[in-house]
Amino acid sequence: MTTLSIAVADGAVVAKRNLIKIKRVPDVLVWVLMSPIMFVLLFAYVFGGAIDPGGGVNYREFLMAGIFAQTAIFGATFTGAGMAEDMQKGIIDRFRSLPMSRSAVLVGRTASDIVYNVLSLAIMSLTGLLIGWRIRGSLGDALLAFLLLVLLGYAFSWVLGYVGLLVPSPEVINNASFMVIMPLTFVSNAFVPLESFPAALRPFVEWNPVSAVTQAARDLFGNTSPAIPVPDVWSMRNPILYTLIWIVAIIAVFLPLAVAQYQRTASR
Repeated sequence: MTTLSIAVADGAVVAKRNLIKIKRVPDVLVWVLMSPIMFVLLFAYVFGGAIDPGGGVNYREFLMAGIFAQTAIFGATFTGAGMAEDMQKGIIDRFRSLPMSRSAVLVGRTASDIVYNVLSLAIMSLTGLLIGWRIRGSLGDALLAFLLLVLLGYAFSWVLGYVGLLVPSPEVINNASFMVIMPLTFVSNAFVPLESFPAALRPFVEWNPVSAVTQAARDLFGNTSPAIPVPDVWSMRNPILYTLIWIVAIIAVFLPLAVAQYQRTASR
């Protein structure tokens, strides 16, 4: 077997181990799925009457792409918390004693957390349909939108996986991820139109990867209007390509960083 095939095979075993936890601790999955429902209902009914995206677009349709993006990125915290928990309990050291690929633990952890994201997005989609959200594009475009969301969430899993190997406990990773993810999601076009931001913040919003994946999802779902202007910025004019660039760049940087940190941390 090649090095790549060994890493994939070992990663699949670790992913299976993580997914078995869903059956043994179903309470975790229940609360994971309740959060998206809460966010959809909260933003739709609390803020929906106060925010008008313009262009005749219903705020609930405008909202869903942003909620999807926020949930996909927040799903990365499971990777960080899982790695920190395994480190704290000494499970990583046990893995280190086995004849397995050094990247298998991280590959398995990030892969298994895709399941949480997919389930969350599915529950959110059903909730969105119940409150009036509709997919007005083609089925293929909608599937591409969901794929972009899942891939960006997967890329951020490597970031949080790396952070999870640096912090001493799962509690720290929750606070650390909050400080990073909240600005990314709220200082974006996920919940309010880009034009509502002050001029000083607008460049950050326009080049924020969350804004790009949100704009891409809205375009693909058909939840936009010609009356809502798209900023004359390359990132917003080409949101799909810009999102893919971010996905590749994040994985290219943080995958080797996370694997190297795993080696250093577990060797102590």
